Amino acid sequence: MHVAIIGLGEAGTLYAAGAVEMKWRVTGFDPMDVPTPEGVERATSVAEAVDGADVVLGLTGAKASVAVAAEAATAVKPRACYADMNASSGMLKQEISAKLEGSKALLADVSVVGSVPEYGARTPLIISGPGSDVAAEMFGDLGAPVDNIGGTAGDASTRKLVRSGFMKGLAALIIETVETGKAAGLEEWTRVQVAGQLVGGQSTLDRLYDSTYKHAARRAREMQAASDLVAELGLVPLMAPATAALHQHLGDAQTVVAEDVMARWANLPVANIGDARERLGITSGLAAPWAGATLIGRARTVLTAGGDNLGIQHLVQNAREGDVIVVDGQADTSRALVGELIAGRLMAKGVRGMVIDGAFRDAEDLQAMGFPIWCRARSAAGPYKNGPYRHGVPAAIGGVVCHEGDLVIADGDGVTFVRPAEAPGLLTASRAVQDEEASRRRSIDEQVAAYRATRENRTEVA
Repeated sequence: MHVAIIGLGEAGTLYAAGAVEMKWRVTGFDPMDVPTPEGVERATSVAEAVDGADVVLGLTGAKASVAVAAEAATAVKPRACYADMNASSGMLKQEISAKLEGSKALLADVSVVGSVPEYGARTPLIISGPGSDVAAEMFGDLGAPVDNIGGTAGDASTRKLVRSGFMKGLAALIIETVETGKAAGLEEWTRVQVAGQLVGGQSTLDRLYDSTYKHAARRAREMQAASDLVAELGLVPLMAPATAALHQHLGDAQTVVAEDVMARWANLPVANIGDARERLGITSGLAAPWAGATLIGRARTVLTAGGDNLGIQHLVQNAREGDVIVVDGQADTSRALVGELIAGRLMAKGVRGMVIDGAFRDAEDLQAMGFPIWCRARSAAGPYKNGPYRHGVPAAIGGVVCHEGDLVIADGDGVTFVRPAEAPGLLTASRAVQDEEASRRRSIDEQVAAYRATRENRTEVA
């Protein structure tokens, strides 16, 4: 048995351990700098990892799952089982199925319905889709209780999302209740009260509390899919979106874009990022300051009154190395909010650039200084300095919302903002888009070269 595991995070590592224990050959790939599990042959790409595999386990997260399936389809052997284990909607599973269609691989929609950190490769599963029998046999060999429902890809995921509405909703309620007790100086009393209502008591409370913090970002996406399912079924989603919002808040609060993470986004075009997130999230109406300008950094947000830069002036004092100042200037282009003087002060703090939904001036000086500012317009008129302003609030920039701490990426095509929690999955998906475009471009270049060679031969003959 040859098993390929795409995504070597916590879950991937635990499933790899189970497969290695069975003495199967295990190959794996992960674009992030994560440890290689013992016994796993680390590949340099998705295609290399899945080449020759009997079963492929997709554990990359829902956001990257379609792009990863598309790359896997180029190398996976016919009749191999492609087991997508990412929590997502049935619709997304159908998109994955479409990407695999030409490869003749058998898709298994595998939904995990237990705690992988607790049970490892023996975690209970629901499986559907054309590859369900193959997947059910393999996971059964690993010791997992399997509910093989057959049917189509998406059927297992629908059951998972229905269940998640309760499980994640319960966990979210526990988090909010315990945090409220903590704030009131009643944490221990609150924990006793909650634990008394749960099967398993304190251990169940601790498991739900700790795992919710640990996996908040991923579960936020899962609950958004659950909320979408409620709406698709003709009901009004109330609890599900609130649960998703709480998980998103927890994920954002504990995730910071580190320098090594930012470095991985270098040389990745904004257009590829937009394509990887379904053409969404790219600013409109903002132009790069000069040809070839690029920018990567952490967002520090400012909301200003139109034509007023008091909030920017005050933020300069607290600017940090690696920051990108993102200014919601109300799209007012009547007055420049910054010029060379503010830019110089920011450069001295290690700030990497600015994105302004408004106007700037001193463009030539800024280019000479090497300080890029993406902006809506240029204006020679100076700003007011009266306020009001707000720091650290969501900023509306060219039709896209930027939050404090987001990853800011800009180039000649535009600007995009990436939430820290979505960065790993989106990076994988964006790289897959970039690689696919590069492959298509090479093919086009070869066709152009062949055409030119043919044309030259005809000229010589004539």
